[in-house]
Amino acid sequence: MRLDKYLKVSRLIKRRTVAKNASDGQRVLVNDKIAKPSQTLKENDIITIHFGLKVVTVKVTTLIPPKRMDDYLMYELISEEKKS
Repeated sequence: MRLDKYLKVSRLIKRRTVAKNASDGQRVLVNDKIAKPSQTLKENDIITIHFGLKVVTVKVTTLIPPKRMDDYLMYELISEEKKS
């Protein structure tokens, strides 16, 4: 699954265009490398997202979206840090 679609479907970022812009702006890393929106993800990839003053790191656990949005998360939260 493409990175921008995964960020939207997993609800890490609310809209796909915002996910695309974040990737284009070099604020998203996959396995510690700057990622493009079209990058294909695999299970166990590590995604780091820079949200202004917050940095979130997650591990991809599944690429299959849930049938209902509250069924399960598609990622495991590794860390959430606030920059000062």
